[in-house]
Amino acid sequence: MSHIRGNIRNHCVAIQTPLTRKKLAEMKRKAVRRGIWFTTLSRAERACIDLTVKVVDRVRSLLLAKILTAVVKKLSETMENKITRSMRQVGCKLALKISRIAQTWGNSNATEWVDLKFIRYLAIIEMNTPVAYTTRIAA
Repeated sequence: MSHIRGNIRNHCVAIQTPLTRKKLAEMKRKAVRRGIWFTTLSRAERACIDLTVKVVDRVRSLLLAKILTAVVKKLSETMENKITRSMRQVGCKLALKISRIAQTWGNSNATEWVDLKFIRYLAIIEMNTPVAYTTRIAA
């Protein structure tokens, strides 16, 4: 599972938490409740999580961690709501781009602009912009 780091300069960077039985069981429970457990994951992916929850307290194997991380990422992206996805895909890029432009114009405080509230604002503005007015975002 990834979480947004609390540091103002790193809002667009995701960090990993350790894979434990509790975290995997919680992820499975949420996926089953939202009805995506069977539609999103293959039988093998579901079996990996089920067996890990039954057998292991904390994942130590690098190979198993790599496999489970891919499955958890797949589930997380499927369960992510529209605003959070837009914040990740559009808001971060726009906030960083606007901040860089303001820095080139001589605004030294522009580095402080990239925070969660500004990223959320830009993402919602982008979501509500009519298709006729949108342009492609170049990072």
